Amino acid sequence: MPIGFRIRAACERLPEALVRKAQGIPVAAISDGMWRLAGSDAALRQLHCGTPMCGSALTVRTRAGDNLMLHKAIDLAQPGDVIVVDGGGHVQNALIGEIMMTQAQKRGVAGIVIDGAVRDLDFIRRSPFPVFARGATHRGPYKSGPGEINFPIALQGMVVMPGDLVVGDADGVVCVPSADAGRVLDAAIRKIATEARQMEAIGNGTLDRSWVDEDLRRLGCTWE
Repeated sequence: MPIGFRIRAACERLPEALVRKAQGIPVAAISDGMWRLAGSDAALRQLHCGTPMCGSALTVRTRAGDNLMLHKAIDLAQPGDVIVVDGGGHVQNALIGEIMMTQAQKRGVAGIVIDGAVRDLDFIRRSPFPVFARGATHRGPYKSGPGEINFPIALQGMVVMPGDLVVGDADGVVCVPSADAGRVLDAAIRKIATEARQMEAIGNGTLDRSWVDEDLRRLGCTWE
C-alpha cells in the first residue's frame, strides 16, 4: 500500500461505554489527567454554537487545500466518529463547508476537527454540529488528492491515531490514546471532584491558600 495516497476502510473504534464515560467531561480536566502535555494548540478553535464533541477518531491527511479524501472519509464514517483532518495548518483554502457538514451530520458524525480552514462560517456559528478549525476563508478547495484515511496523523504536535478518543469544547480539542482512555478519564473525574471541593471551600471561606507562600519560599522568592 503506497504511502501518501491510501485508504484503510476499517479501523478499531472505541467501546461505546468509554465514549459515554467521556461525555460531559471538560477538555481541561482531561488535559490535566494527561499532565497538561496533550491537546491541540490555541489556534484550533471551536467555531459552532457550543455543543461538546466526543467520539472515536477517523483520521484524514490531505494535501494543503485539497478535500478529496475528506469527501471519502464522510462516506466511510460511522455514527459517533469524529473526523480529524491534518490539513497542514493551511488556511488559504477551505476544506469543508455547509454542504459537506450537513452530509456528515446526516451520517451521524459526532464532529469535525480541521487543522486548516472552513467556510460558510455564519452557518457553522448557528449550528449545534461540532466544528473545530484553525480559520475560515471564502476560497474553496481542490479535489485531486493525494491523502490518507485511517492512518496516524499529527495536528501541530497532537498525535491522533485511528480509534483514539477525541473530545472538544470551548477550550479546544484533546486526543486520548485509545489504550489509555480509561485511566485518563478516571484521572479527569478525580480532578473534577477535587475542583468541586475547592469551589465549595471558596464559597464558605475555608479554602487554604497557604501553599502560595510556601511555594514562593521554596522557589527562592524574596519580598519586603
